[in-house]
Amino acid sequence: MLAIEENVPLAPLTTIGIGGPARFFTRVTTVDALRDAIRHAHDRRLPLFLLGGGSNLLIADEGFDGLVVKLDLRGIVVHSEDASAYATVRVAAGEPWDAFVAYAVERGWAGIECLSGIPGSTGATPIQNVGAYGQDVSETIVRVEVLDRTTDRVVTLTNAECRFGYRSSLFKNVDRDRYVVLGVTFRLKRDGTAAIRYPELQKYIDERGIAADDLRGVRDAVIVIRKRKGMVIDPKDPDTRSDGSFFMNPVLTAEEYATFPRPDAPHFPSGDDVKLSAAWLIENAGFHKGFVHGNVGLSTKHTLAVINRGGGTAREVLELVRMIQAAVFAAFGVELHPEPNFVGLVG
Repeated sequence: MLAIEENVPLAPLTTIGIGGPARFFTRVTTVDALRDAIRHAHDRRLPLFLLGGGSNLLIADEGFDGLVVKLDLRGIVVHSEDASAYATVRVAAGEPWDAFVAYAVERGWAGIECLSGIPGSTGATPIQNVGAYGQDVSETIVRVEVLDRTTDRVVTLTNAECRFGYRSSLFKNVDRDRYVVLGVTFRLKRDGTAAIRYPELQKYIDERGIAADDLRGVRDAVIVIRKRKGMVIDPKDPDTRSDGSFFMNPVLTAEEYATFPRPDAPHFPSGDDVKLSAAWLIENAGFHKGFVHGNVGLSTKHTLAVINRGGGTAREVLELVRMIQAAVFAAFGVELHPEPNFVGLVG
């Protein structure tokens, strides 16, 4: 039997602390309960929204006029495939992501250490193909277990079937509302070394003599760097009341980059394409750290983070986002695209 609540505030369930109430709300801890919740919404013709860790989300000020289902599926199971070299681990969708990273690092399993300090649930990581400091989760994901809402069956998708791209996947783009992620299986290198690909991280660990096989040291270094940018949740730091990086770094083809007006801007190879720094574009379009717009603004530590300064609204966030997008396009001819999912809003 589902326990359905009414008029439940959603803002406290998000890292940015913005959003109106859910008309109806329930938590599910099993796949059967999830099926019941989906059926409940379908039978009553209610809009349905599935809520994970709330870390990459902007909800309308009016809230959600339907059923919000909080996914609380838990559990970590270690398998023994290729046990001599790799740990294959199935993590339920509701497990907190950073807690799992810490779990892996403590056991000497390499492959996700540079993704330390990222808030949210494990189930959200394949949807966004979460990445930071040179690592993406798609590098270590073996398969993703999902509930196919069109058939009501649990199916398993391989890494290739997930169609991972830069901050994108099958779940985010092609079949946005079809699948519900139930669990993610990772293949991590036992007694492995960290993949240090990000210059800022390389500089930090070099200065402190941290070895690449010191996964705890690398994890700690990543968290320190993220904290400097306000990218680790801290109730005492208002700069962390955000959705993390609000904009994706734009990726230009070689032809597009040839006409980019500022070749001196930071840029990085991305396959055959060129990735630009969204933070640099924002700052050089006139939006400084600590920029204020009503009750929202930009972090004092990093221009990529849109923060709730206290009493902020989704309307104010969208106003600021559109101001930034327009200024960057006017200055550089480059479109910035938001990372967070918008609920009840038009981005």
